[in-house]
Amino acid sequence: MVSTKRIIMLGKTKRFFAETLDELKKAAWPAKKELGKSTVVVIVGMLVISFYVSIIDFSLFNVVDFVIKCVRG
Repeated sequence: MVSTKRIIMLGKTKRFFAETLDELKKAAWPAKKELGKSTVVVIVGMLVISFYVSIIDFSLFNVVDFVIKCVRG
C-alpha cells in the first residue's frame, strides 16, 4: 500500500516538472547565428584567461624554484 506522503510527494514532483517545462517554453532562445557568435566569444575568452593563468603559473613556479635554490645554496 502506498502511503499518503508518497502520493503527495509524487504530485509535487509532477507539478514541479510541469511548471519547469512551462517556464522553459517562455524563455527567449537565441537564434543559431547569435548562438554561434556567443560560442566564439566564450572560447576566445577562455583561451585568453587560460593563457594568462599559464603565464602566472609559470612565473610563480620559476620564482619559487629560484628561491629554493638560493636557500639551499
